[in-house]
Amino acid sequence: MVGACYMQAFLEQGHSVVGLCDLRPNAAVADAVQAAGAQVHTAPGAWLAEADVVVSAVFGTVARSLFEACLPHLRDLRDLADGVVYVDMTTADPQEMRECGELARRVAQGRAVHFVDVAITGAVNLGGRKTPLLVAGGKAGFVQELFLPLGGSVRVVGGQPGDAAALKLLRSIYTKGTEALAVECLVTAQQMGLREQLHAVLQDIDETPLRTLMESMVRTHIPHSARRRNEVAEARQQMARNGLAPIALPAVEALFAATARAHAAQPFTGTSTDEAIDWLGSHVLASRP
Repeated sequence: MVGACYMQAFLEQGHSVVGLCDLRPNAAVADAVQAAGAQVHTAPGAWLAEADVVVSAVFGTVARSLFEACLPHLRDLRDLADGVVYVDMTTADPQEMRECGELARRVAQGRAVHFVDVAITGAVNLGGRKTPLLVAGGKAGFVQELFLPLGGSVRVVGGQPGDAAALKLLRSIYTKGTEALAVECLVTAQQMGLREQLHAVLQDIDETPLRTLMESMVRTHIPHSARRRNEVAEARQQMARNGLAPIALPAVEALFAATARAHAAQPFTGTSTDEAIDWLGSHVLASRP
């Protein structure tokens, strides 16, 4: 979906497509590639030598191996200002993105090969080419200029590959956690016939800036953790009474309980968000051997 979306967007901007690599392309994608005068390939190969920009939109688990397979076939553009730019749009391990950037520098053997990490921070099936992007790497500015005409937000967030992927995964802690709780909350509300009333009760959250809300939650979390843990337990019991088996909520309860235990053992005396974050990192979320 991502590859097909941006291929069409680049074609409409006047770029040409050298080829598309896909093991099992659907008929619509294959027809679009052929209509653009290119071919569908099942593996990286000599055909990549015609490209000055390569866009990878695969699963994060194969991002590095695909880059390694492409690298020998990228043509020598050492005499051009921009060189060959490899744009990785996967959701991959940030460390692997950093290693790919280092690999590009180490094995390029004098060729101008640049690895750029691009994180998609939304649903392409909804936003299409206008889905917000985060970009990181030595040629992040070049890639930003390449994608900006497509109409979406394109933000440079770092000079090192992996910076964009790291920010996306940080975002995912919040968005995917919120998504899981939204599932449990709305399903329970529907079971109780209170779905519309719930939205009205949550209206105050809409009126609070996200940064203010998050920092307030963290700043007040420690001293109120025991009481809030009890409230979570009551909410979990309400789900059970309505014939539902919560999955995310027990983990929420466990976090509040862990904070309450740590606070009882070594009371938190700070007042700022920074102090709360430091204390939680050391006393609640620190990795234990």
